Amino acid sequence: MDLPSPLAWLVDEAAASPGPERFLAELGRRLLADGLPLSGGALTLSVPHPIIARRTWLWRAETGAVIEALAFAAAPQNEAGREWLAGLGPVWEERIGPARDNQASDCPLLGWAGGAGGAGRSAFGPAEIGLLREVARFAAAPLAALAAREARSALLEAYLGRRSAARVQAGALARGTGETIRAALLCADLRDFTALSEATEPHAMIATLDAYFDRVAGAVHAFGGEVLKFIGDGVLAIFPVAAAAGEAQGDREACEAALRAVAASRAGMVHLDQLRQAQGLAALPFGAALHFGEILWGNIGAADRLDFTAIGPAVNLVSRLEGLCKPLGRTVLISGAVAANTATTLTPLGEHSLRGIADPCAVFTLRED
Repeated sequence: MDLPSPLAWLVDEAAASPGPERFLAELGRRLLADGLPLSGGALTLSVPHPIIARRTWLWRAETGAVIEALAFAAAPQNEAGREWLAGLGPVWEERIGPARDNQASDCPLLGWAGGAGGAGRSAFGPAEIGLLREVARFAAAPLAALAAREARSALLEAYLGRRSAARVQAGALARGTGETIRAALLCADLRDFTALSEATEPHAMIATLDAYFDRVAGAVHAFGGEVLKFIGDGVLAIFPVAAAAGEAQGDREACEAALRAVAASRAGMVHLDQLRQAQGLAALPFGAALHFGEILWGNIGAADRLDFTAIGPAVNLVSRLEGLCKPLGRTVLISGAVAANTATTLTPLGEHSLRGIADPCAVFTLRED
C-alpha cells in the first residue's frame, strides 16, 4: 500500500528519532513537502519530574528551528503550544493515543498552525484536516516510544544527575567500569545535624533538609556542576573539566565554577538563616570544602544493585577537608589544588594535616568567610 510520505515515515522511521524536537521538525518538513500549508507545529509531552510537568517543542516552518518551553509543576497549567501556534495562524490540535488513568492531559498533544491557504480559503480545509487526523493516528506508536524514552531520561536525571544518567542510558552498566576524569569537587554538610534532627519533628526535618539542599544543589547546577550524592545531610558534587578545553584552561574553568558555586551556596544559606530566624527557628551552620584532582567515575556496588559514583584520593581529601571547617571556625575551606587554578583572591590558612591523608594540605578560604 502506497502511503503519503509523512505517514510512511511515521510507520517506518519516526520511532528511531533522536528526540521529540527532531521528530517534530522532520514531520513538519514532510507535511510541508506534501503540500500542507503550515507555519508552525507544537508537540507537548508530560514528564515524571519533581519540577517539570510538561515539555513543549515549538517548530517554525519558515526557519525549521525548534525551541523548547517548560511548564513547571508548581505553576498554573498553561497551553504553551496552543498560545504560540495561535500567533502564527489557525490552529489544529489533537491528543495522541489513549488516556492513562483517565488523565487525557497526560497524552502527547500534537498541534499545527496553518499558513496562507490561497484563494481566500482556510489553511485547514476538509482535505488538510483529514490528513492531519491520519497523521495523529499514525503518530501514536512512535510518540508512545518517544514519550517512554523521555520519561526514562527524566527519572534517571532526577535521581542520578544529567551526566551520570547519560552514561547509564548509553549502556555503561557493567560493575567495576568507569573512567578517570579531572574535576573540582565540592563536599558540604550541616553542623550539629544529629542534635538538630533529634530536636525536630521528622516532617519539619525533611523540609529543613530540602531547603538546605535547594541552596547548595541549586548553586552547583547553576554553575555547571552535578550533584553525585545526598548522604544524610551531606552533599558531594563535581565540576568536571570540559573535554574540549585545553588542560590548563579546563582546570581553571572547573575550579572557577566550583568557587562561584560555593560562594552562591554560602549566600543562599545566609538568606535561609534570615528566614528561619524570622520564624523563631535556629540557624543552620554548615561547612563546605573544595578540592581539585582526578577521580574514578563509574559503577560500583553489588552484582544486582549498582551505584554510579566517584571514588579516589581526591574524594577522600575533600571529605576530610570539609571536616576541618568546624575546628577552624570557617564555613568554606579550599585546597591548594583549587587555589593554584584560580585568579580569585583567597585567604591562606596555612598547612594542615588531614586524617588518613599522608601529606599536609595547604588550606585557603574565601575572603568574606
